[in-house]
Amino acid sequence: MNGSRREFLTATGTVLLGGLAGCTGAPTSGQTGGTTAQSPDGATTDAGGGGSGNGGETGDLSSLELRYETLASGFTSPVDVAIPDAFDGTRRFVVDQPGLLWLHDDAGLQSEPYLDITDRVVDLAGYDERGFLGLAFHPNFADNGRLFLRYSAPRRGGTPSNYSHTFVLSELTVDPEATTISADSERTLLEIPQPQANHNAGALAFGPDGYLYVAVGDGGAGNDEGRGHVDDWYSAVSGGNGQDVTQNLLGSILRIDVDTDGGVSGDDDKPYGIPEDNPLVGRDGFDEQYAWGLRNPWRLSFDGEDFYVADVGQGMWEEVNLVENGGNYGWNVREGAHCFRAGDCPTETPDGDPLIDPVLEYPHSGSGPSGIAVIGGYVYRGEEIPALSGVYVFADWRSGGRLFAARPQESRPWDIVEIPITDRDGGGENVLAFGRDPAGELYVCTNDSTRASRTTGTLNRLRVA
Repeated sequence: MNGSRREFLTATGTVLLGGLAGCTGAPTSGQTGGTTAQSPDGATTDAGGGGSGNGGETGDLSSLELRYETLASGFTSPVDVAIPDAFDGTRRFVVDQPGLLWLHDDAGLQSEPYLDITDRVVDLAGYDERGFLGLAFHPNFADNGRLFLRYSAPRRGGTPSNYSHTFVLSELTVDPEATTISADSERTLLEIPQPQANHNAGALAFGPDGYLYVAVGDGGAGNDEGRGHVDDWYSAVSGGNGQDVTQNLLGSILRIDVDTDGGVSGDDDKPYGIPEDNPLVGRDGFDEQYAWGLRNPWRLSFDGEDFYVADVGQGMWEEVNLVENGGNYGWNVREGAHCFRAGDCPTETPDGDPLIDPVLEYPHSGSGPSGIAVIGGYVYRGEEIPALSGVYVFADWRSGGRLFAARPQESRPWDIVEIPITDRDGGGENVLAFGRDPAGELYVCTNDSTRASRTTGTLNRLRVA
């Protein structure tokens, strides 16, 4: 572990997205921020609680009703919101899928983008799962000005001509105090050839260990097979990037050290380091991979050491996983905790590694919670909604204005409660992403359209109704 790391560790299927292509004008501000500077407790998830009701005491979620406080509107497809510890969390950065990053602070939304990378992102039209998809600020951003971008670029060298695009993970170093920045300092860290246009994942997050975690989809199309999908050990489905760890990085969570370079040994040509305890170091497979068996991991978050990753299902089940080092989450042998395209299927690999069941799952139809594309969220650690304390809050893309919540429990899957939004204050019904500020309060990005010409996207803060 290098010195800079010690410094900041002692100091933090048709799936998704609302379609996209250029913004028609700047988003506008609603009510301003004003979050209190205060750190969440950082504890692992809490299964305790008692009491009831609308934010009164921790406990019963069945009678809880929430509302949106819309902070800003006019985005096309706000697919991420990052709220760094720097500046006490009073700056909120909204990723708009066509390639714009907007800054919202206590004065409102800036009239000009904080960053514009539309010239580096593939052109989007109508419904599209590509674009500017993720953002993470270095834990020591206030001092080093480093931030990390994840976007879909036109095919670059090394990407076959019949592939859709190139996955790009890059780094900028900027003035931390600036209110607008350029991409002139961009340094590409990783490129991955993407065979299809869908299943691009895109979330980035720094873990409590100081390493950067990167979500990578399975390469797209259906069933994890077809162009760009390799053979794996499971013969019931003729393909499987999710189960492969030797031929590409698709269908996995990566973990890299952005404070060093040179791979594991320090003498490779990689522009990042590899943590020595990554599970495939010294084994067959890519050193970057931390976990695999994923289809389209749409949004991830940490709560202390607990690592939540939502994975969008294909046609039957949506799931959320508690991810661990070396974990295999089953795709495309299993969808959720169920066999995929087979009446019977294994629960472990030929090497004896288990296919780990999700902690949360729900079907695409039924009388209880249901939907078509899970949107990963956060564990609530704020003070304004006590009933949610220690509860994981998430949604489905087409939830119709509902949010979902689950209190951690011993057995899997955990029980899911639907929480109605009684007042959307201009916020849309399609949930795209969540954010959490340093005080533990939650934010929701929404829109009402999958068309590129619409600007119905909003940034909202959750409040008690």
